[in-house]
Amino acid sequence: MSMKKILYKATTRRHKYNGWLDTYNTFSFVDYFDPERTGFGALRVVNDDTIKGGEGFGAHLHNNMEIVSIPLQGKLELKNNLGAPSVISPGDVQVLSAGSGMVHNVYNADNEKPASFFQIWILPKEKNIEPKYEQKYFDFINSCNELVHLTAPNRENGCLYLNQDAWLSIGTFTKGNSFEYKLRKNGNGLYAMVVEGEFELSGETLLHRDGIGIFETDNVQIKTISNTGRILLIDVTMRIEN
Repeated sequence: MSMKKILYKATTRRHKYNGWLDTYNTFSFVDYFDPERTGFGALRVVNDDTIKGGEGFGAHLHNNMEIVSIPLQGKLELKNNLGAPSVISPGDVQVLSAGSGMVHNVYNADNEKPASFFQIWILPKEKNIEPKYEQKYFDFINSCNELVHLTAPNRENGCLYLNQDAWLSIGTFTKGNSFEYKLRKNGNGLYAMVVEGEFELSGETLLHRDGIGIFETDNVQIKTISNTGRILLIDVTMRIEN
């Protein structure tokens, strides 16, 4: 097996600012299309969004998509047609399985301070399921030198359920910390994004918000270069069924 790598440098992302939303798109999204950036396996969207105080995305429909929201700063108010509004802040993670169709919106819960979050979309394994959502607090803000596992297709280790062969993890590590990440399933690849700091992954140096897709391998070597660093890992199937 010969490892393959695709670099997604932070400076190559599409940047758009419309007055209330400051967004960076790693992959094609809505009015942005790049035939070379249509996704990584089942991973379709990695948006790095900052919303102005009191603003947000109004009610809109999603279907057949797994949507993961990971707050980085401030508070987000999320509403959908399945239940009461919820507010999430750094450490919280929400997974929305849109399935056959779900209406939701996302707002900055603070009228003054900005709110930042990662918005991640992954194609589902099973289509047209009954829509559902859940969220949970994970102490990845205070944990150190360990991966905090956020999602899994079988809810292992208290993870949130994701309707796909995909495992999301995040971790904060100190300088020199090195570990081997083993892919969870044959046919999966690893998308990694540096949230903060500097890392080396399988010989490639990644800075703040740089990303990389690694596939056709069983494991990936990860090392922290900066004094501290935080990294997001998305272990996702590369096999897409129509």
